[in-house]
Amino acid sequence: MIELNIPGRGILQLEHLVCDVNGTLALDGQLIDGVYRSINALRDRLRIHLITADTHGRQAAIDHHLNLTAVRLNPGNEAAQKAAFVRDLGAEHVVAIGQGANDAEMLREAALGICVMSREGVAVSTLMAADVVVPDILTALELLERPLRIVATLRQ
Repeated sequence: MIELNIPGRGILQLEHLVCDVNGTLALDGQLIDGVYRSINALRDRLRIHLITADTHGRQAAIDHHLNLTAVRLNPGNEAAQKAAFVRDLGAEHVVAIGQGANDAEMLREAALGICVMSREGVAVSTLMAADVVVPDILTALELLERPLRIVATLRQ
C-alpha cells in the first residue's frame, strides 16, 4: 500500500494500480522500454491490474512479459467498463493511469488519476479528468515509487 497525506485533500491509501495498456504502457502493441522494471518496482506496494481492448492483438505477449493477465474489454462502451472495474476494486484505493478517451471515466473514478502524454496523443476529456498530468508512463510510475512528489503536486 502507498499512503499519502495530502494537505487540503486528506489521506489516500492506494492499494491498486490500474493501467490502460495501448498508448499508455505500450505503443503499437509493443511494451515501452523501461515499463517492465518500473512495474516490478511497484509490485510490493500495489496490486497491478492491466485493462485493455487489445487494439493491436498483442496483449498475450505483454501479459507474458509482465507476468500479469490483463482484463480484456468487450467491444463497445469501453469507458464505462473501465470505470466499473475501478469501482469494483474500491475506487477510493485505486490509482489509475491512462491517456485515451476511454480512460477519462476511469481516472475520474479513481482516488488518484494520472494522465500520461503519449505518442498516440491525449484525449482532452482524459486530460481534464486527471488529478496529475505527466510527460510519459515512466514518469507516472516513478511518481508512485517516490510518492512525496505526488503530495508536492496536489497539496492545496
